[in-house]
Amino acid sequence: MKYIADRRAKGGKVLVSGWSEGSLDRLLQVLNEHGLANIKPVTTLAQVASLKPGEAASAVLSLESGFETGDLVVIGEQDILGDRMVRRSKRRKRGADFIAEVAGLDEGSIVVHAEHGIGRFIGLRTIEAAGAPHACLELVYADGAKLFLPVENIELLSRYGSEASDASLDKLGGVAWQARKAKLKKRLLDMAGGLIRIAAERLTRHAPVLATPDGLYDEFAARFPYDETEDQMNSIEAVREDLGAGRPMDRLVCGDVGFGKTEVALRAAFIAAMNGVQVAVVVPTTLLARQHFKTFTERFRGLPVRLAQASRLVSSKELALTKKEVAEGKTDIVVGTHALLGASINFANLGLLIIDEEQHFGVKHKERLKELKSDVHVLTLSATPIPRTLQLALTGVRELSLITTAPVDRMAVRTFISPFDALVIRETLMREHYRGGQSFYVCPRLADLSEIHDFLKSDVPELKVAVAHGQMPATELEDIMNAFYEGRYDVLLSTTIVESGLDVPTANTLIVHRADMFGLAQLYQLRGRVGRSKVRAFALFTLPVNRVLTGMAERRLKVLQSLDTLGAGFQLASHDLDLRGAGNLLGDEQSGHIKEVGFELYQQMLEEAVAELKGDEEIADSGWSPQISVGTPVMIPDEYVPDLHLRLGLYRRLGEITELGDIDAFGAELIDRFGPLPLEVQHLLKIVYIKSLCRTANVEKLDAGPKGVVVQFRNREFPNPGNLVGYIAKQGTMAKIRADHSIFFQRDFPTPEKRLAGAAVLMTQLAGLAKG
Repeated sequence: MKYIADRRAKGGKVLVSGWSEGSLDRLLQVLNEHGLANIKPVTTLAQVASLKPGEAASAVLSLESGFETGDLVVIGEQDILGDRMVRRSKRRKRGADFIAEVAGLDEGSIVVHAEHGIGRFIGLRTIEAAGAPHACLELVYADGAKLFLPVENIELLSRYGSEASDASLDKLGGVAWQARKAKLKKRLLDMAGGLIRIAAERLTRHAPVLATPDGLYDEFAARFPYDETEDQMNSIEAVREDLGAGRPMDRLVCGDVGFGKTEVALRAAFIAAMNGVQVAVVVPTTLLARQHFKTFTERFRGLPVRLAQASRLVSSKELALTKKEVAEGKTDIVVGTHALLGASINFANLGLLIIDEEQHFGVKHKERLKELKSDVHVLTLSATPIPRTLQLALTGVRELSLITTAPVDRMAVRTFISPFDALVIRETLMREHYRGGQSFYVCPRLADLSEIHDFLKSDVPELKVAVAHGQMPATELEDIMNAFYEGRYDVLLSTTIVESGLDVPTANTLIVHRADMFGLAQLYQLRGRVGRSKVRAFALFTLPVNRVLTGMAERRLKVLQSLDTLGAGFQLASHDLDLRGAGNLLGDEQSGHIKEVGFELYQQMLEEAVAELKGDEEIADSGWSPQISVGTPVMIPDEYVPDLHLRLGLYRRLGEITELGDIDAFGAELIDRFGPLPLEVQHLLKIVYIKSLCRTANVEKLDAGPKGVVVQFRNREFPNPGNLVGYIAKQGTMAKIRADHSIFFQRDFPTPEKRLAGAAVLMTQLAGLAKG
């Protein structure tokens, strides 16, 4: 500010620049608060030249940093704010944000309030609070009691989960909810204790040390035809360390479809085989077994390693032989479906178990695996793992590697959603044919195959169509798949047996029939079948004509269309919208607990219990949210963001923000998406900022009025009492401690804006004292 004032006093012209309309606007607001007003917006250099000496202007310019030339000073956004508002690195989070916006709350859905329990969400209402309009969420409890929750405290709400229909509402102000929560917490602590014990036992167990053979390994790695991405290298290194540590490895490698998880498995298998132990690769489908077998055979060609395949695509004679050789230790690596997990197979010395696409295996299979492995290294690969409760709950029981970077020159799949239209489908298939590629056409049910086959014969007679499904004789399926791999057919019409892990680089168009009948993870996996080479791939999801979709199906498709960034699989899984399978992860009792408090809160409490037992200092107590009343209008007005769903989603995201930088970035994003911020939204952002300061200073309630501010501490505690006492003493008569231990700071705040700014200043000071 001083610098700009100096320059202007000397007759220089000042140009302030921002990256985008949004961030420039936000920057000017900040400068305005510090007293720099009347800045002229300019768009051309001519306008800059015509500025009078001492005038200041602003423009959208993507400058890394400013410069001076003659009488002109250009100041970049980063010169003022440092690098923190450059939002280019933030792009990766969009998928997660989007899901937060979509998976949000519906009117009429059952929600859980951390302090009052299970209620029904009615909708957004604007009510008068302290004389100013304030957006609130209206909740209804037992006996029709109503609760209005200010939007800035939205993080106290969590979704109840999928089986909401049979939930009974709690009584407002009743004790049942708190009692239930306390009881559950005790049970969770026991459970967390059990998990931590398992983790500790695992550290004390021994497994063979599998060291990496130097020269040979590098040669083997060099056969990989691509450059490893950074994440891939990290995963591979982590696996090598695990194998050499002498403790049983249990690592989950999470990577998106086609991001090279198989390579991690190949290298692990190589290390194990070179150390003379057996490797079992378990996959969910016969087709995938066949493909992995092919991949492994090619990579291990010329090495002294024997591979075998066990699935229903092999004749029973071969299978019997394979079983025998595995038991005698003659076979080094065996690839197969869960037939491998059958009791009839015995390994001579199994050292490494690789499980691909773990989300397809049932509980029984996994139990059988657990028996196999007390001292076996286990490597699990998955693109959309079963919900992250597993991951969170088993904190420290499993290591996790994420592969989120796409291979170089990989392009995201373009996704289109349209009602079934013969012409569009013909165009799509022919276009792929003309660029020399092949297509997948996937139907949800066997019964649809013949109908679609006839349609293709009549409407796209030029193309050769192969039909494949899981009920075919093994040899026939094998022949068809081979022919498709070799390019003898143009279209593969099939059921979802192509869902898992097939890799046909020449196939780059996918059409899904009746996409509304598939689950989210399924559609995502299917879409991953295409776009595995350097060609842009297309996915077309068709819907039935003249039929209204269910809300859920529509939302699933919206999510998919928006997740067009590469590497979104993990975000998808971690939100796993329909919360499938959150039940039997720790045996059957768990789903009972979930019903008592709802899914999201359960997950949060479990995380807290695990952290508490591990003795982590930073346990964020999530069950409270500061209440702030300043008497300013606080909301996102309807005319600014007309879509109710979206508004709720934005409120939800705001509820989770704590850093000032994120609040600014959020403000800038709003401006870029919806236009300049209305006053109410500016107030909302300010309130969210004050709220994060209140959390730091343990302030439960803050009331600001024309004469000053009243602050109430939670449980009457302040993190750093000494500092607080000193601060109050310094204030002299301007601060009073009241009987109920709240503190009144006397100030003169005639307008709501002054109150907001004053409360922010006061809370900044208190938060500073709290940190010591």
